[in-house]
Amino acid sequence: MIGRATSEVATPAEAGTFMQHDHDHHDHHAAHVAGADESAAPRKPKQEQEDASIEVSEVAPGVVRTQLPISMPGLGHVNCYVLEDERGIAVVDPGLPGEDSWGHLVDRLARAGYVVDDVHTVVITHSHPDHFGGAMRLHHETGAEIVTHETFRTIFDTSDLDDHEDSEELDVNSADDRNAAMERYFAKPSPWGGRRAGPSPEFMERMRKAGGSAGSIFATPRPTQPLVDGQTIKLARREWVAMHTPGHTYDHLCLYDPEFGVVLTGDHVLPSITPHISGLTPQADPLAQFFDSLRRMAAMADVSIALPAHGHPFEDLGGRAEHIIEHHEERLDVIRDARADLPNGTVADFMRVLFKERSWGEMAESETYAHLEHLRELGELQRHVDDGFARYIPIG
Repeated sequence: MIGRATSEVATPAEAGTFMQHDHDHHDHHAAHVAGADESAAPRKPKQEQEDASIEVSEVAPGVVRTQLPISMPGLGHVNCYVLEDERGIAVVDPGLPGEDSWGHLVDRLARAGYVVDDVHTVVITHSHPDHFGGAMRLHHETGAEIVTHETFRTIFDTSDLDDHEDSEELDVNSADDRNAAMERYFAKPSPWGGRRAGPSPEFMERMRKAGGSAGSIFATPRPTQPLVDGQTIKLARREWVAMHTPGHTYDHLCLYDPEFGVVLTGDHVLPSITPHISGLTPQADPLAQFFDSLRRMAAMADVSIALPAHGHPFEDLGGRAEHIIEHHEERLDVIRDARADLPNGTVADFMRVLFKERSWGEMAESETYAHLEHLRELGELQRHVDDGFARYIPIG
């Protein structure tokens, strides 16, 4: 029977809420862009916003698409791909943490003709909870390998703690240390100035009350098979090439199957919305890295099908990558045009030019900051700090 699955409920959704600083997706060509006509008729939901279906379908040789429900801004599902071979199956991006998402994963595997014990490998395209949520439970229950890019990190990773902390003494899958890691992460000021939003007090209290039981809900992956760019891995009875595609996150991983021309694109290239580019990264110019990764996709020959983490499979990967590049180039031009009116503007000032009021906040500021820093790296803007806030001055 084909039907519609229900949406994910409170706890996993709240997990997405405190991750919004680096995960939300924006349909920049629609209402998020300043100046869009709010009086127009409601738009048809984008592909990525559609609710998860219980239907399973083969989308490439040995590759089955399933959809898991999620409740995150601008997203209604995550595609969990199932790759079959002589050892069993690999799954790609096994949904959000939590019992509800786990139940949907078990259901979708059954509809595809498999059980949890068939899973020998979990591929995680990047470090956001709707992609890694079910990984550790699959690892614990089946011994499955966990495959990521070698740079995979989440906000809970002890390697990202302050130097004066003894990371070996902390277990971020324990309730107290996980709460401490979250509070420490969000206590750091944003690089453009101002206080971070962070998770709500209600959410933090809920985490504390959950105590040890929260460990299974929010367990973060420990990769067992980290890949480097160009490395191959055998899945679905053939070799796939690892492609490091920083931009949406620095640790983003795509997989390319040259035999059948299949690319698992994760959130790097989506069919109808543009992935969020965060300024909250250690890299000086994440937008430049995103451009480079997209140009790499645009230059690929013999691609027959792109399999995104949200939305439907599509054929013109190169054309879509070029379109996303053009979109961000247009965003840079908006900032260039605004410089005369904002000769000493803050990130918040430029954010109000790029985004409509309903989208204002840390997410929009973060993406604005990434664009401003790109122009600074190009030598078009100069940054200075005044009263704790970054301000940008045109050069020339």
